Amino acid sequence: MAEATTAVAEKPPLTTHKQPIRLKPDNRRVIMRPFVLGEARIRTVVNRVRPMAEEQVAELLQGVIGDYSGRHRNIERTLWNNFEEVRPYIEGVEAFSDQRKLLVATFFTMEYAIESAALFNPSMVPGPDQANLQPDEVRVVMSLRATGEGHVSSIEFREAIIAGDGHLAMEPTSRFVAAPALRKDTVYDRHLFRLRVLAMGAPGPPESSEIHGTAFGEQIVDQVLAPLGDRFTFDALAQAIHDYRQQDHSYPAFAEMQLDRMMLLARANYELTFSKDSEISERVVFPVTMHESRGIEDARFVRFVEDDGQIRYLATYTAFDGFNIMSQLLETDDFLQFKVHTLNGRYVNSKGMAFFPRRLHGRYAMISRVDGENLFVMYSDNIHFWDEAEFLRAPEQPWEFMQIGNCGSPLETEAGWLLLTHGVGPMRRYCIGALLLERDNPAHVIGALPWPLLAPDEEEREGYVPNVVYSCGALIHNGWLIIPYAVSDFQTRVASVWLADLLAALTPV
Repeated sequence: MAEATTAVAEKPPLTTHKQPIRLKPDNRRVIMRPFVLGEARIRTVVNRVRPMAEEQVAELLQGVIGDYSGRHRNIERTLWNNFEEVRPYIEGVEAFSDQRKLLVATFFTMEYAIESAALFNPSMVPGPDQANLQPDEVRVVMSLRATGEGHVSSIEFREAIIAGDGHLAMEPTSRFVAAPALRKDTVYDRHLFRLRVLAMGAPGPPESSEIHGTAFGEQIVDQVLAPLGDRFTFDALAQAIHDYRQQDHSYPAFAEMQLDRMMLLARANYELTFSKDSEISERVVFPVTMHESRGIEDARFVRFVEDDGQIRYLATYTAFDGFNIMSQLLETDDFLQFKVHTLNGRYVNSKGMAFFPRRLHGRYAMISRVDGENLFVMYSDNIHFWDEAEFLRAPEQPWEFMQIGNCGSPLETEAGWLLLTHGVGPMRRYCIGALLLERDNPAHVIGALPWPLLAPDEEEREGYVPNVVYSCGALIHNGWLIIPYAVSDFQTRVASVWLADLLAALTPV
């Protein structure tokens, strides 16, 4: 294990161990994604396939499958899924043979190299499968931000085993990779959906309206949801909105804005399912909705333990459509099925929120940077709504004078909550620091590391964004703090620190 020493004048050195692991982007890892053009173009292409002889269809299809089947698992299953994307625009599709349908699908499918540009911003949690390990080992799941063509980001996963001495051994990475299926039968809770819509605010009534905008917006929502039950599907909501549009309403432009918000919200809350025969390194959470079309960024995973002992994995991430960001919540029990939820409230319109790994005094809590500069602790009785934030800390050291944020969820120790931070200093250099928060009142800082725990060394300065080290979540195992971290927005490394040494180096506040 290579060693690097971070030293500051008048302070004893704190030794960090930089492990030899380097996870670099691999442009051979490609997914099959829909390549859907406008409706007119779809029909034009289909009409060129339509008159082809069946023998020619079979020959061309087998040629495509032969060329690409070695690069993907279950290529035909993916083609069938992509065919469903264009089926509504094809006239007389019932007369098409299965092989003609699949051939049509090949024209509306493309490969995308999900990590051709970067593989970075990792987080790490103990995985759900801890079978077949030595007593002092733990199997972990690492999430990574993969970035490809056009800077579109997605979430990938890797597995590794951490030994008792802190060494991390990566499990083999599969050659294959695949996006999950978007569940068509996602069910929405009516009460929660209504609260979410109203939390978005009213889009604003026309000047001629005599009804207060908020009340009018609420009226529209209630009228649309009235015929639906306590739980409903996306299709049922779409039908209810269609039926509402058929009625005679005043202020149609304002109503349309509210209806569009309801559909946007429904699309932003969905479920994903991976194939059970896939390895965890084959699974990639790729953007599927318009509000995240330009990327899913910086997932911060945490193993969350409820008061009754129930375990689930939560992650916040930033959805980006090229212009706006939206804070999202990802939830899973097994890394096979995921639920995606919007986060609502006055304090969620920012990047970099990280859950505490359990409730605090019966409430959910997160570390965030609601003003883009300082750290805050947020609290909520409902995991989906965040309207309460308490100031935690401003930048105090020169290496963080620009801004300070978290590097993942707080880690519970006997001394308090250990919070890894990132600070931005001169020349926009990112460093990783550490704070210690009081266990019963985490808005109270009781210790701080007066120098960076990790700073980009000469080997780590070059990348897509130079001079950056950054993490989205570490863990503690057998007395070691294990920190997966990004190197200049390009690749991922792992460092380890003896926890007792770190705690001893903190300066009381």
